[in-house]
Formats: sequence, C-alpha cells, structure tokens
Amino acid sequence: MSSTFSRDTASNKCPLAMGLETIAPLVQSVEETPEPITTVTIGKIPCWIHGSFLRNGPGKFEFGKDNFNHWFDGMALMHRFYIRDGEVTYSSRFLRSDSYVTNLQKNRIVVSEFGTIAMPDPCKNLFARFFSRFKVPQATDNASVNFVKYKGDYYVSTETNYMRRVDPQSLETKEKVDWTQYIAVNSATAHPHYDREGASYNMGNSYGRQGFFYNIIRVPPPDKGEREDKADLSGAQVLCSIPASDSRKPSYFHSFAMSENYVVFIEQPIKLDLLKFMMFRIQGKSFHKVMTWEPQYDTIFHVVDRHTGEQSKVKYRTPAMFTLHQINSYEDRGFLVMDMCCGDNGEVIGDFTLENLRRAPGEEMDKFYNSMCRNLPRRYVLPLTVTDDTPSNQNLVTMPFCQATAVKTGRGEVLCVHEELYDKELLQFGGLEFPQINYAHYNALKYRYFYACGFGHLFSDSLLKMDLETKKLKAWRQPGLFPSEPVFVPAPNATEEDDGVVMSVIITPRMEKSTFLLVLDAKTFTELGRAEVPVNIPFGTHGVFNEMG
Repeated sequence: MSSTFSRDTASNKCPLAMGLETIAPLVQSVEETPEPITTVTIGKIPCWIHGSFLRNGPGKFEFGKDNFNHWFDGMALMHRFYIRDGEVTYSSRFLRSDSYVTNLQKNRIVVSEFGTIAMPDPCKNLFARFFSRFKVPQATDNASVNFVKYKGDYYVSTETNYMRRVDPQSLETKEKVDWTQYIAVNSATAHPHYDREGASYNMGNSYGRQGFFYNIIRVPPPDKGEREDKADLSGAQVLCSIPASDSRKPSYFHSFAMSENYVVFIEQPIKLDLLKFMMFRIQGKSFHKVMTWEPQYDTIFHVVDRHTGEQSKVKYRTPAMFTLHQINSYEDRGFLVMDMCCGDNGEVIGDFTLENLRRAPGEEMDKFYNSMCRNLPRRYVLPLTVTDDTPSNQNLVTMPFCQATAVKTGRGEVLCVHEELYDKELLQFGGLEFPQINYAHYNALKYRYFYACGFGHLFSDSLLKMDLETKKLKAWRQPGLFPSEPVFVPAPNATEEDDGVVMSVIITPRMEKSTFLLVLDAKTFTELGRAEVPVNIPFGTHGVFNEMG
C-alpha cells in the first residue's frame, strides 16, 4: 500500500491510503457457539493467566428480508475466551434482548436501532400503520457496546436506559435493568469508571420542563455478605446535574473523565437537535440523522468534585474537538491532567453505515477512508486553583516538560490548549483509538504507558503501545489482520506498570474461520502465543478481563 499525505488538518497529515482491501466479511452475521470449544495454541500462553476475556459487539445484521443500516445496529453477540493453565476455550452467545427475541419471532426488524427505523407491521391496515409513526419508539435493549460492572455483577450495556445482567461464565442473559427505575436519568453510557472502594460512576442525561441536564451517577460498592442472584442498583444517586449550554441542542457523549477527586464531563460540539429528535420517527429518519457536528461551539470541560458533587465555578474551554474514549486522568501539583483520543471532525460517528463498511476494495474504499478524521492522543491540563485574583492572559500551567497551556480569559473562564502525546511515527499508523491502560493499578494515577489500536483502515489494523515519557511507540501489525481493542492484564506480584500481557482478538477478511486470540508481552510488545478459534467472529467493540474465571 503506497501513500501520500492528507491535507485534512483533522488527520494531522496522516498518510492517505491507496489499495485498501475489503472488510465486508468483518461485518457479516455469524452463528453463536454456546458450548465451549477448544482452540489450537501456537507459542506459549503464560500459565499465570486464569480468567475470562469477555468481548461484546454486533453479530447479526438482518432478520428475514430486513437489513440493518448501521454497524451499531447489529444484534449483540457476547464472546468468552476462558484461559487456564495455558489452554483456551471459546464460546459465544447472542444476547437474548427483547429486541433480538422480538425480531427473531417476527422474522423482521421490529425494534428501531441507532441507524435503522423499524417499519410498521405490514399486516396492519393503512390507518394503523400511519398512526404508528406518531408513537415515540421504545429504546432498544440491544446492549452491544461493552461489559460493565455494578455491585459485583456483570452487565452488557449500550447508550439507552436499558442494560442486561449476564452470567460472565455461561453468557446467559438475565434480567433487563432500567436505569429510570433507580434514578432520574433517561440513559447512561457504556463506559463507567470505578474507584478503589468498588463504587461505579457513570454519566446520564435527563430532560424536562427545566431543560436538558448531564448527570453524574454513582452506584455504591457491593454489600458485604451473601447476595441474591438478581440485579441490584440500590443506593444509586445523581451526584450532580449539569445544565446543557444550549438546552435545545445538547451534546452527545460516549464517555467521561475521572481522577481521584474529580469527574469531568466533556460537553462537545456533536449536537442532538431535540426538535429533529421528536420528529425523526414521523419523518422515517434514524437516530444518527439527528446528530450534527457544529464546530462553531467550543468544547467545555465541566469539573465536579466526585465526593461532594459540587461543580467548579470555573468553565474550562478548548477549541472545537470531539472525543469518544478517554485514556486516563490524574491530579498533579494542583493541576488536573486529562489524556484522551481526540478528533477535529465529529461527523465520523454517523458514517459507519454497513454500506460504507462493505465498500469494494481499492478506489471506492480508499476514497471513504481518506475522507475521515483520524483520532490522535492529546493532553489537556486544567489548573484547579483559579480564583478572581488569578492573573489573566498568561499561561497558568507550570508543570515541567508540559507543552499544554491554560490561560484565564475572563471571569471564571480558562482557555485550554492541548499537548500532542505522540511523534510523527504514529501518523504512519493512521492515528489511534480504543485506548486501554493498566486500569487496576493506575486508573486516576500518574502513569506512563497506554495501549491502543492503530487505524490504517476503517477498522483497526495494528496494536500500539505508547510511551508518554518518550512519545515513542511499539507496534504489532501484520497484513490482512484486524485486531480488537487491547486489554492489559497485570502479572501476579507485578512491580512495574507494564509487567503483564496485552490480549486482543484478531480477525481477517481473507480467510474463513481463522480468528485467534493474541497474547503479547506488554513490556516488549512481542508475541507470546495465540489461540486459534475455528469460527468466524465479526469486528467487535469493547471487552474486559474477568479474573474470577
């Protein structure tokens, strides 16, 4: 594959692609594998690894003659790689959501998803079909984004008000959980954070006569003693409600930042037009059509004390950018350091339609890929001690070796400009996304390394280890192989941050049933072993390692 350099400032001179191969097989429906099957191990998988690598993502893209339009719409397929004594078994199950079960029973798409509107029942008469368009569609419980944990239980989650509790060993679907039955929010993200005591934090939204609000949610740690086998979000509370800057056009958000003492909500210029949202069902438009990228707005960092729920009176701004995934955040010398993957064009979310992902190889695929924004790692530094007496028009960031700046521009306002967390070598990998750290030991603490996927294609085609001290990287990349989000698992009694392994599921469009679980030494980023799985697995979203097995 040859390349020239892009003029797209959002891509920051990432190479233009030429001759990209098809990835259509990576977004095709597959069968589930409910009973564990053995894999073939090549190399050596460390015997100290004992647990389940759990993955989630879309796995079925049609029912009967109806086809979903967007990659996010596919029915959730859960995967489990069980690792013990250097051996690996694999199993998978479709989430038995109401959406999946109803669609299967009717043999058509009955429940609307992010990019697909369910059509009225053709068996109804003309008037019934017409008036059905005026009904507000029920949110889907097709939780295809992530595995999350609340009070010791695993759930699969998406971005609606519904989650599904699941058994992390059998992948059995358990009860549906509605956030609105516990706290006053209309949805929650699929990316919670966890503190050292076992409490979970998340972001949700709410809207009513008073306007639109972004809500910080806290779910307490699990109760001690015996627990019932049922969903339990009791004790959940809204710590803080942040009013939207424009209640008619609130911001879309996928995640948030959290340090030891603060939660940061990032209000970005990906806007939801609420008028369009109310009308989209009548107009026959899917949800992603009501999202717009409006770079005339700044991005705003709202800082909240996570112990008291008190919101900072200082409004931290930065020029328009968007972020889907945070890397890590921590406090240092009176500053809040936030590292995240950022882009300069938020239209990317709606572009991942199945039509685009199934484009022909070569010129057609190249043109679409080259039109897209590439995400790159950035650091923002927020001074936490800004007062009315703080001088204006000078850089307040005094951390050594830090290139990020923060300047007080007016009463209660600070303009933040980021530092780039990479050197030019990263550009050859197309930027990065899906960042992961040694979360168990370094979440909300000062750290040095993170792991991510490089995006030299529409889907990730490399694994990267980034060193924040040197801004250098290590890479694993092989032609035709597409890795999933890397997950770090620390070694027992580890004394260094990168002492452990990185795991990723590798798939390819070039060959049937040639998936494998890859295990890399996190320190050297060299392959230790792989477990070959004789089934097809579609490209997924997020996952976790469950040490309980």
